[in-house]
Amino acid sequence: MRRKVIAGNWKMNMLPNEAIDFINNLSPLVKNSKNEVIICVPFTDLFYTLLTVQETNIHVGAQNMHWEEKGAYTGEVSGQMLKSINTEYVIIGHSERRQYFGETDETVNLKIKSALKNGLKPIICVGETLEQREQGLTIEVITSQINKALSGLTTQDLSNTIIAYEPIWAIGTGKTATKEDANESIKSIRQEILKSFGTDDITILYGGSVNDKNAKELFTMSDIDGGLVGGASLNAETFSKIVNFD
Repeated sequence: MRRKVIAGNWKMNMLPNEAIDFINNLSPLVKNSKNEVIICVPFTDLFYTLLTVQETNIHVGAQNMHWEEKGAYTGEVSGQMLKSINTEYVIIGHSERRQYFGETDETVNLKIKSALKNGLKPIICVGETLEQREQGLTIEVITSQINKALSGLTTQDLSNTIIAYEPIWAIGTGKTATKEDANESIKSIRQEILKSFGTDDITILYGGSVNDKNAKELFTMSDIDGGLVGGASLNAETFSKIVNFD
């Protein structure tokens, strides 16, 4: 049975002192959880967060990276840089990166390969727009994104990879896919991976307005392995309830 994973995505929130306070508040609340706890923080918080989570069961991730090791890419951070301070995870292909910063399926694939090469575990985001959903294209869109994202990867790579299904229309809107719809979409992702790799043993999370009220019903579905949590991960007590949903 796959271990449940609860990952928080702070987006562009929290100063270093706030991050330290958050972890000090969260750690005693989740110390007995059998679920894996991850917080993905802004670049400026990474070093302080990594120091503060020592001696806790909280893992740390970044929210983005460049696919090149180094070079003339002003404002970017490489996988090698993230790994040098012991970052463990990195979110890749979040819909906000695709929408606001021109990320494509091709750049997502490049970043995933670079992350794995540098010993980082990518959390790969896929999801459909409201228009695509209304046109009945959900499965077609997300399976296409998955195939392009995972192109060139090995079965071994999958064991160090997490998928996050986040319907774009549910992110930050308060709208959540029904547990049945979310599970069906994730099941289709799992089937596509099985077809391509001969195994479906990969952690797949649901994201999109996850909170302490709907976490249990979502995370206890057959194919949902946990969640990528946005706004609700900014409050230690609320996030701890999501982590301890069971």
